[in-house]
Amino acid sequence: MPMIKEIIKYAASDRELKMLLDKAYDYAQVYVLAKQRQKGCDGMGEVTNLKDEFQTVLGELFEYCKNKNYISADLLLLDALDIDSLSIEMFRECTS
Repeated sequence: MPMIKEIIKYAASDRELKMLLDKAYDYAQVYVLAKQRQKGCDGMGEVTNLKDEFQTVLGELFEYCKNKNYISADLLLLDALDIDSLSIEMFRECTS
């Protein structure tokens, strides 16, 4: 998703965005690793909880980007985004 690259670009000159991006990256990292390690039934719903927490942090990040006109509001429809793909992309982009 080029959207993550755009956000990273803007974060280089926006301290608050950088903090939100770092927070989202932390959640993405934990979620991706937990999802990879998940075996069989997730009886306690830990991965689901991590996904929900990641979505909340993404919502904050995207809302900030929308308010600053960094990213088009049309691209930021969180419900339409594939959270699993987005977490992997964020994990890859922020570690490169």
